[in-house]
Amino acid sequence: MPLMMSEEGFENDESDYHTLPRARISQRRRGLEWFICGGWKFLCTSCSDWLINICRRKKDLKARTVWLGCPEKCEEKYPKNAIKNQKYNIFTFIPGVLYEQFKFFLNLYFLVVSCSQFVPALKIGYLYTYWAPLGFVLTVTVVREAVDEFRRYKRDKEMNSQLYSKLTVRGKVQVKSSDIQVGDLIIVEKNQRIPSDMVFLRTSEKTGSCFIRTDQLDGETDWKLKVAVSCTQRLPALGDLFSINAYVYAQKPQLDIHSFEGTFTREDSDPAVHESLSIENTLWASTVVASGTVIGVVIYTGKETRSVMNTSNPKNKVGLLDLELNQLTKALFLALVALSVVMVTLQGFVGPWYRNLFRFLLLFSYIIPISLRVNLDMGKAAYGWMIMKDDNIPGTVVRTSTIPEELGRLVYLLTDKTGTLTQNEMIFKRLHLGTVSYGTDTMDEIQSHIINSYSQVHSQNSGNSTSSTPSRKPQSSAPKVRKSVSSRIHEAVKAIALCHNVTPVYESRAGVSAETEYAEVDQDFSDENRTYQASSPDEVALVQWTESVGLTLVNRDLTSMQLKTPGGHILTYYILQIFPFTSESKRMGIIVRDESSGEITFYMKGADVAMSTIVQYNDWLEEECGNMAREGLRTLVVAKKSLTEEQYQDFEIWMLTGDKLETATCIAKSSHLVSRNQDIHIFRPVATRGEAHLELNAFRRKHDCALVISGDSLEVCLKYYEHEFVELACQCPAVVCCRCSPTQKAHIVKLLQHHTGKRTCAIGDGGNDVSMIQAADCGIGIEGKEGKQASLAADFSITQFKHIGRLLMVHGRNSYKRSAALGQFVMHRGLIISTMQAVFSSVFYFASVPLYQGFLMVGYATIYTMFPVFSLVLDQDVKPEMALLYPELYKDLTKGRSLSFKTFLIWVLISIYQGGILMYGALLLFESEFVHVVAISFTALILTELLMVALTIRTWHWLMVVAEFLSLGCYVASLAFLNEYFGIGRVSFGAFLDVAFITTVTFLWKVSAITVVSCLPLYILKYLKRKFSPPSYSKLTS
Repeated sequence: MPLMMSEEGFENDESDYHTLPRARISQRRRGLEWFICGGWKFLCTSCSDWLINICRRKKDLKARTVWLGCPEKCEEKYPKNAIKNQKYNIFTFIPGVLYEQFKFFLNLYFLVVSCSQFVPALKIGYLYTYWAPLGFVLTVTVVREAVDEFRRYKRDKEMNSQLYSKLTVRGKVQVKSSDIQVGDLIIVEKNQRIPSDMVFLRTSEKTGSCFIRTDQLDGETDWKLKVAVSCTQRLPALGDLFSINAYVYAQKPQLDIHSFEGTFTREDSDPAVHESLSIENTLWASTVVASGTVIGVVIYTGKETRSVMNTSNPKNKVGLLDLELNQLTKALFLALVALSVVMVTLQGFVGPWYRNLFRFLLLFSYIIPISLRVNLDMGKAAYGWMIMKDDNIPGTVVRTSTIPEELGRLVYLLTDKTGTLTQNEMIFKRLHLGTVSYGTDTMDEIQSHIINSYSQVHSQNSGNSTSSTPSRKPQSSAPKVRKSVSSRIHEAVKAIALCHNVTPVYESRAGVSAETEYAEVDQDFSDENRTYQASSPDEVALVQWTESVGLTLVNRDLTSMQLKTPGGHILTYYILQIFPFTSESKRMGIIVRDESSGEITFYMKGADVAMSTIVQYNDWLEEECGNMAREGLRTLVVAKKSLTEEQYQDFEIWMLTGDKLETATCIAKSSHLVSRNQDIHIFRPVATRGEAHLELNAFRRKHDCALVISGDSLEVCLKYYEHEFVELACQCPAVVCCRCSPTQKAHIVKLLQHHTGKRTCAIGDGGNDVSMIQAADCGIGIEGKEGKQASLAADFSITQFKHIGRLLMVHGRNSYKRSAALGQFVMHRGLIISTMQAVFSSVFYFASVPLYQGFLMVGYATIYTMFPVFSLVLDQDVKPEMALLYPELYKDLTKGRSLSFKTFLIWVLISIYQGGILMYGALLLFESEFVHVVAISFTALILTELLMVALTIRTWHWLMVVAEFLSLGCYVASLAFLNEYFGIGRVSFGAFLDVAFITTVTFLWKVSAITVVSCLPLYILKYLKRKFSPPSYSKLTS
């Protein structure tokens, strides 16, 4: 739909932000706020934008005059016709990736800490203890981005290298898609993608028109009829396009995919020929030719094409969990600074206190553990692997591995309706004739009736229809004699075979030269070579069904159609009048004359609500339609009436135009988005501020009512009453927007994000959904009939819409809860050791001396505790079946209670309690063997961590048990083999571990006592909380 209601509004209304050029939007968003909040970030982005603008100046878009076949006559230089989906180039890749990483406080902090170790006075441990984890995180990120970027490059290259035939004075030449220029005459074959925006000059179809598929542009699966410019279509031969002196005047490139203004002028004729051009004379890029061969003149290329202008640039998506953890690390950093200042203050600011302050900052730097990023990134990879290996959702691909937790935080689900929900596969399931019904298992009976019917004398068949008779679900109009079942079936099938807008298409024979532009003689009319084309898949399904039972549509033009009987006879019917389907009438009709008998028949089909008042009263139609609808079938009522010549002459011709509101409403009901007894408010079309105001007030008075609105009306509402409309829409149980442009879809997503602050998910299966998918916090693409464009641009790609339930309820829920537990546990692991360091330093007269050496610190974060802590990614609170059965469990997650400042504070208090108990316990119980304090406290610390993992786990997995014992075994082994590391402070202190000492009963019971005191109260608290205030999931599992 047009983004603005008129050209004037598009150019002049500066207040509406999405009418501004993109460069201006980005400039408005940057300002004083950025400069104050992040000067370095502002500096980086400003410099990069300045460089980009120097390299690629934005020019104003202008209307143009395009001479046929003469690109050299173009007054300006137009963009290259290349598709580019890459985020970086060879120069910006490393800086770009590093910028994306270090704009987060967590990573920037690690970088500063690691760099500080190059200063001798500040060196605390070994360089590898700081640089190894940071290097690992960065390497993984760079490799992942490089792989994604290379895949995008390959996809782009494949599209840009597609070959097309270009018409020149010397004949046809092959040209790459990326080399096509404004003014070129391009030939596009059937089923070939149109490479750029063109004006339709000529077609091989004798009607002078062709069908194109636009699903990758606007998401609509019905084929669009396009009409060639009559002046060029009438030329005798293809080469004559170069013998005329003609040009196209085209408006400036626009976002609106549903309108076009231009003129075609031929100067060398007398008088000069002027033809106005509209949307029906255009062939937009990314659409596909569905019939015949077309020739067009290129008017827009590259980033000026409608499809590219409606596609937003991909953004780097960051999960809400990552943002929340980033906030928590800032809080931890403040705690770290405060603790360091307290230690320096207690020292009395003696000597070079500022150096001591920095050393304390480094000593306590484990408060913000770098292993947090390592564990979370590995966890994300594990969730992605689990999603792709799930047999219940086969074919699912995780394309953005950084946001699996987002699947568990979604509040708004925005889905493309047309093909995403219906799969665009229509199959004829049932025929009901009032007294008799046929299903898929009894279609052979219909076939035998048809064969018997047409095997009789043709004249008898024609004479049978003397009055209105029923077909699919109608009642006969006052029948004098009850017709036989066979006769009724015959009439019904014939009605379905004639009442439609379907055209049979035959492929040209292989090897026929393309020069024979109108060579119908060389076409193959056999059944195997026939395909049907129509604006709706429903109609094709009906005609395919009549073919399967014996009555085949073999030919159709503007004035007649021909059916083939089972015996091979051809029946010809002249088309006298067609009444197209509209949303207002909810039906379509056709009047035909039988060539053999001269009989005129009016056939009509439509929705049961529209047809029930037209057909003769009966007691079964409404009931049977209701039964079929409850089964999820789309019902259609077909009726006929025989007309005399006089009745036909008196017939009043009507024609209405409409939109797709009815289709949207039907699909919303059939997909149970809206329950059948729920009110639906259809927002009437509005074009002005006043109309929008009145309609919004009318809608405000409705309660618990689903909303259906068209793209046009939506645009007017958002222009004048954006905040009010979004507020009302968010209160609805469901909202259906129909006839939306790709840009509008993305705009709706951004509005929800801006006004509600909640997480959004966009689901689509066509190229027109790409902008929406990229704008949403989480994009899901479905590989469907509409190609792979949406699935390639999405964060998650699935094969069927029904898989979304499991993806969100099971994998999304688990990913979020596991990452929340994992993130907080890793923080707890850093906090507890920092608490012990603080206690140790205070006992040692506030000396900035490390309690544990570098290797022990690395071992603590890796082999001693990593496997049990990381095994939390296997934890689950409820079984997958239970999570799917109770969607309320998912709703709980949207409140974000698994990771909040409250839960974080609880973990901080636990860490301080345990760290204090472990260190003071070690000092208290081992007063006589003070030299062994490191071994004692470290052993108790490891045991406490292993027990805390066991306390956190809700459902045990055999790998968790293995991880616990493996870590314990690794620690016991290192006690024996790495005893030189277990002295106090540095090795130079001269305190070494006595292997005999750790095997004594005294050592074992004292370590056990400290461990029990640090863990037992927490186990008791957990038991009491679970008993008196159980979480929602425990009620289901008990």
